[in-house]
Amino acid sequence: MTPIRVRYAPSPTGYLHAGGARSCLFNWLFARHHHGTFILRIEDTDRTRYYKSSLADIVESLRWLGLDWDEGPEVGGPYGPYLQSERLPLYQQYARELIDSGHAYKCYCSQDRLRSLREGQKATALGGGQEARGQHIGYDRHCRELTARQKAELESSGIVPVVRLKVPLDGQTCFHDLIRGKICMQNDQMDDFVLLKSDGYPTYHLANVVDDHAMEISHIMRADEWIPSTPRHVIMYSAFGWTPPLYAHLPVILSPTGQGKMSKRKLTGADGREYNVRVREFRSAGYLPEAMFNFLALVGWAYDGKTEMLTREQIVAAFDLDHVSKSPARFTYDKLDWMNGMYIRQLDVDDLAKRLEPFFASAGVEVDAETVRRMTPLIRERMVKLTDCVGLTDFFFVNELHYDPQLLIQKGMTADQARQVLTDSHELLRTTEFVETALEPVLRARTEQMGLKARQFFGTLRIAVTGREVAPPLFGTMEILGRDKVLARIARARELLV
Repeated sequence: MTPIRVRYAPSPTGYLHAGGARSCLFNWLFARHHHGTFILRIEDTDRTRYYKSSLADIVESLRWLGLDWDEGPEVGGPYGPYLQSERLPLYQQYARELIDSGHAYKCYCSQDRLRSLREGQKATALGGGQEARGQHIGYDRHCRELTARQKAELESSGIVPVVRLKVPLDGQTCFHDLIRGKICMQNDQMDDFVLLKSDGYPTYHLANVVDDHAMEISHIMRADEWIPSTPRHVIMYSAFGWTPPLYAHLPVILSPTGQGKMSKRKLTGADGREYNVRVREFRSAGYLPEAMFNFLALVGWAYDGKTEMLTREQIVAAFDLDHVSKSPARFTYDKLDWMNGMYIRQLDVDDLAKRLEPFFASAGVEVDAETVRRMTPLIRERMVKLTDCVGLTDFFFVNELHYDPQLLIQKGMTADQARQVLTDSHELLRTTEFVETALEPVLRARTEQMGLKARQFFGTLRIAVTGREVAPPLFGTMEILGRDKVLARIARARELLV
């Protein structure tokens, strides 16, 4: 059997978005399931849209998701280099071969002529009848049959040509998609597209086909937006005399509402909420890579139709193309949030504490590792994202709390009762062993003696100690804060009620 070799080939024209990460993940899973080779190739030949920091972001984001590559940048391999900008002589060589074999030709048309041609075709299509509206808009093959003398004259005038493929003028080109079955396109719906630009750089079509052949790619799995390009590539494989890889086009990812494709750069919901779309945004928002891996695997692929929480090993063992959907897949943020919370609760306390520290630093909150470790069990059940740690616990790390003193007076209480709660608590906590198991029974006993409800007594105490109406479990919080800080905060709260 042909060895399984698959690739993910992003263009560094922007930061890696969730759709690209899902395509990469499916290729990675396919390779790992079949004990094949996963290749990262950077298609950086579009220099007009090249984004300097994009390559670093792609590499960093894939590593964060745990999608390692067997060949590619920083790893190397026998089929390198893996940046297309370093492979220009190869594309130029194959463009010449297509010209020599009669499958391609040089085109000398200026940008002005091409622009005028497109505008004229569009005007005809808009203003004409039914036949005109169905007219294909594209290059008119003006240079396809130039004589040698005409070419010599054009080149002597200093025009640097592009190279175009000679697409068959009639018939159709078909290919078998492993997910969608047979797909065909009429050849007269394709123009003679550019293979090599005048600056010597290849277009996506030429570089893609040449590299997939040169790197012995066995399967191409990419987003279904590339379906219209695949017949063009099949024609090129035929022109070269090569056998094309097998194709599988993955379902498009829809926005949370299901109304349209998920944006690559920005997504705003009907409620005005801005959603993360880039991997770096999910990372900085506090999502775990394990959760993102699990979630993305289920965007367009199903394990058994009901199981949601899966280990990396389970997904690798089960992944196949038979269970990849033909239909668009919705990106559901509520499901991702739920899954992320589940993964947070599965983490070991020490592991989770270490992951929280950078988020405190990003928020400008100075913490010490031991306090973070001790308070982590108190908030683990309450977190949906790692960023939640700041809002839940920043009161641990400030010298002075700021809150409305009226919050100390709980519903159904008087100011005198609130002051008494604070006075009695301060007195009891001076001598009680300052551990959670000792604090709770002493304070509960005093609650009963005062004839108050637990929510009243502890509500007042919670505000005094944390400045929050909602905070981590009170007794564990007090133990971590320590006797001195708790007593000082209670004393300060009592002063605010005078």
